[in-house]
Amino acid sequence: MVGTVEHVSAMTLAILWTVCVSMSCSGAAAEVSGSETWQTDFRFGGCGGVYFLASPGEFWVEIEKCDLNKTGRRTHLRAILFGPDRRVIEEQTLPDDGREKGSGAGPIQRVRLAASAPHAGVYGLNVTVSQDRYGTDIAWGFRTNCSRYLVETSRGHRDAPHEEPLVLLNTDAPGDVCFMPRRGAFSVEATGLPAGVDALTMYDARGDEMAKIAVAENGQATHSFPADTHRDAVPWRLHLPAFKGVVEIDGVTRWSVDDDFPDLSLWTPRLESWFAFHEHRWLLTPYSRTVYAESGGEGSVAFQVHNNGFGNKKIALNLKFPDDQPWPAELSTREVTLAPDESAPVSVRYRVPAEGDVWTCHVRATPLDNAAVSTYSTLELRRGIAPATAPISTPLVLEPYCHENGLFGYLPDYPLTNQVYFDTQNRPVVSSGGGVFVRREGAWPEIVPSGQQDEKPAPFELRTSKVAFDRDNDMYLIGEQNKAPALLHAPDGAEAFALHPIPGHGSFDIEQFSGHNAPAGPPAFVRITRTAKDPKLKWRSLNDLALFLPEKGPDGALTLGEPILLSKKCIGFSAHSGIPSSIVSRGSKVHVAWGEATEPAEKAPGVPTFVATYDRENATLGEPALIGYGPPPNDVHNSPCITMDSQGYLHVLVGTHGSTFKYARSLEPNDAGGGWTKAEDIGPGLRQTYVGLVCDQNDTLHLAFRLWQSDTTYFPAGNYACLAYMSKRPDEPWSEPRPLIVAPFSEYSIFYHRLTIDRAGSLFLSYDYWSTFWFYRTDHWGTRRALLTSPDQGATWKLAQLEDPI
Repeated sequence: MVGTVEHVSAMTLAILWTVCVSMSCSGAAAEVSGSETWQTDFRFGGCGGVYFLASPGEFWVEIEKCDLNKTGRRTHLRAILFGPDRRVIEEQTLPDDGREKGSGAGPIQRVRLAASAPHAGVYGLNVTVSQDRYGTDIAWGFRTNCSRYLVETSRGHRDAPHEEPLVLLNTDAPGDVCFMPRRGAFSVEATGLPAGVDALTMYDARGDEMAKIAVAENGQATHSFPADTHRDAVPWRLHLPAFKGVVEIDGVTRWSVDDDFPDLSLWTPRLESWFAFHEHRWLLTPYSRTVYAESGGEGSVAFQVHNNGFGNKKIALNLKFPDDQPWPAELSTREVTLAPDESAPVSVRYRVPAEGDVWTCHVRATPLDNAAVSTYSTLELRRGIAPATAPISTPLVLEPYCHENGLFGYLPDYPLTNQVYFDTQNRPVVSSGGGVFVRREGAWPEIVPSGQQDEKPAPFELRTSKVAFDRDNDMYLIGEQNKAPALLHAPDGAEAFALHPIPGHGSFDIEQFSGHNAPAGPPAFVRITRTAKDPKLKWRSLNDLALFLPEKGPDGALTLGEPILLSKKCIGFSAHSGIPSSIVSRGSKVHVAWGEATEPAEKAPGVPTFVATYDRENATLGEPALIGYGPPPNDVHNSPCITMDSQGYLHVLVGTHGSTFKYARSLEPNDAGGGWTKAEDIGPGLRQTYVGLVCDQNDTLHLAFRLWQSDTTYFPAGNYACLAYMSKRPDEPWSEPRPLIVAPFSEYSIFYHRLTIDRAGSLFLSYDYWSTFWFYRTDHWGTRRALLTSPDQGATWKLAQLEDPI
């Protein structure tokens, strides 16, 4: 029966799969605590995990791992079993076997993770490997007593189109790859098939043969299925006489922009284990919420119901209380009907009971056309004040599936779409992506630009998340309408933006407040237009860098002026993390910092950073000053950042990609042409990337950045990223780096951080943790962005609350 938990016999598993891999992992089958000697369902490469559709009862999964020792990496396999509400049930590690590089496959290691599932729902197993985010130096497999499961092969991030090839490592036993076929035309390819395999066979869910796929002498096979091939019985099943080789399937292991389920590499080796997870992904989110409230308090918590399927879907909702002991909580609705790819909010209204300290309820979502795929989210109400209101101990160590809300009860009312900026009256604003949220009388209304194109409404999309202001407190954004860039201008207090088309095309940066810059007129902006892309160096391109100096007439009308060419060799501008400032100004002088591409044959020590000053009053552009080089060369990540202090001295950090930032200060105030201090490393041996720099009222510089660490404090093999902070007081050296946020997983991470400062000198650090592992990222719906603030020059940090300056 769909969704039930049942034991699968060892004999059945043995028929399906064999315990051997092509490298002949050594070691007899080991005893696993609490279970009999066993053989895994299958073994394969890569990372990822498994989703299980389980019913109440005992639930377990057993994992095995074999190190291949092709490299000298320390491959600790981390396995995390979690519930439908993403509460971690159990975590185990299968350590590196300690053998030398080239020693061949090591012994098999096994471990069992188990739980008593109190409620039906979609459970999961997350598998990551240290120092091997692509899973090329290990083989792993599992077995489970759950009859319904799907594997999601999900490696780490790679700077290339996302692909998740199925690396099958069993040898003699036959096997199947069961998958949801793309609705359009698609191809199947297999390579590395063993000798003696002369054909693969594709079946539909009824067992009807769809194609016989011939295997060439070189062990390769390929077949294309046209869009009009029937999809009457899904999933399809690709049968391999020997379950060894690499399989690629369009829509399953690689995707196009119009795929129904992009980046979801879901499959199963057993047709009978299939369940309808694709169309019910993110059915109810967030998966859990922790709320704090005082006695007698009341409020509501928002959840979202989503239809990820092809047709209209009716979803029933109900509230379940543990042990059938209800407390004052109720749903806003009991049923929603959603069109394909549509979402709808649903809320739980609560009141703090008179007795007790912690109360829990589960919001269950059940699609009425497939009641078996039912799951739930958990609401936990706690009496008292949320720890998020107090300063935090740093570093804040994020835990898998438990970030700021689960750790501290962080549940802000302000928007978290982007970083926060402040107008001249110190009122906060946040870019929404299509407009801007403004704080007014305790609320956050959104101002959305509007316009017409061919007598029809034409939506705007912002090209940068920065929000800028002039001395009159007018607001400026850079966006686009029908792919045409425009400067958007709203006078102070206005509810609408005026549109000013920007000639040309490219990416943009605009001068925003970074501590002491005070533009005399509308903020300057730059346009970066690519003119050439290096096919051999992925991060090298040539760009025209042009400066625009808008002017505002007596009647408030805006003119953009002619672009002023600063460079034809600009490397570009990296703004997704750090979102550095490339422009500051004071009076009539505008200062721009940028990095340039160099000829590869030059063997430059890094990306050269330049600063030039343009004088509006004299309409003159000074000679660019070379500040220093940020390694490695020809890398667009190495965008510099510029700010100024209260006296007008310019401060520049030369950007790097995994090396130490270099710092320099102008010798003359408000002038890039008067000389600079020597650009020097801000610390010994720091592996830094993504500059975020501001200057406070006391002329202290504050820096946020990604920092690579290799100690074993948090992960047994080291090699992890943290979001870190440094500062520099006037005439003093830079402080030691201080980790603020530690990632919940090792290996590659990004925090998409943005450091800003308000008009009173408080720091605001917005960040959104991004794991290299696709399994963890795609499991989450929406943003994980949070906002830290420091009111005391970086001495203490806390999660920003509404009673803070914002």
